[in-house]
Amino acid sequence: MHPKIAVPADTLTEATNIINERMAPFAPKPIIEAIVKSGGVPVILPSVNPKFVPDYLDLFDGVIFAGGADVDPTFYDEEPHQKLGVTYRKRDLFEIELLKEALKAGKAVFGICRGLQVINVALGGTLYQDLSENPATVLKHSQDAPGNFPSHHITVSRGTRLHNLMGDRPYVNSRHHQIIKEVAPSLRAVARADDDVVEALESTTNDQILAVQWHPENMFKHYPESQHLFTDLIQRAQSQN
Repeated sequence: MHPKIAVPADTLTEATNIINERMAPFAPKPIIEAIVKSGGVPVILPSVNPKFVPDYLDLFDGVIFAGGADVDPTFYDEEPHQKLGVTYRKRDLFEIELLKEALKAGKAVFGICRGLQVINVALGGTLYQDLSENPATVLKHSQDAPGNFPSHHITVSRGTRLHNLMGDRPYVNSRHHQIIKEVAPSLRAVARADDDVVEALESTTNDQILAVQWHPENMFKHYPESQHLFTDLIQRAQSQN
C-alpha cells in the first residue's frame, strides 16, 4: 500500500467557468504531482468544522500544509496590521486543529510557505505580518522571476534533516511577504536566508515535522533536491505506520 498524504484544501473565492460556485475547495496540482511522483497517494481534505478532524485521522499517514492566505494574526495575539494580506479564518481553525491531532497521532508533517507559518503559530510561535516590519529584511522574498526558478540562496544548519536532504547552501525560490518572528518552543530554525529570515523549521525532539518557507512543489520536476523533500515525507509517513 502506498502512503496516503493528506493535503488540506485551499478555497477558491471566485466563481469559475466550470462551476458557477464561490468558495470551492481545491488543492494545488504541483503538490498532487509531487506526492504521486514520490510514491504517495494524495487525499484532499476540505476545511470543515474542526470537530470533525478526528474522523479524518485514519484516512492518511502524512500531511502537507500548503501555501495560501495569511494566517489570522489573532491566533498569535495580535490585531491585523495595515499590510496584512487576505486571511481565511475557517481554514486556519481547521488546519491548526488538524496539525495538533496529527502530531498526537504520530503522523508525518511537511509544511510549505503558509504551511510553515501556520505550523509555527499553531505550536506557539509568532509572525511578522509583513516583511517591512523587520528592518533587517533586505532580500527580495517575493520574486518576479517565474515561480519554478530559484531566486536566492539559504544556509542550512549541519546535522539537521534538511541538511541531509539539500546540503549546505541550496538555491530556492521565494514567494511570501510574511516571515517567522518567534519560533515555537517545540521547533527549531534549521535554515536562514542571508538577511536572517527563517527559511525552514524542524521538530526539536523527533523527525515528525519539516517545514520550508519556499515552494519546492514548483521546482521538483527540474531540481532533484526539491524532490527529496517530498520523498522524505513519504519515507517518514511509512516509518510511522
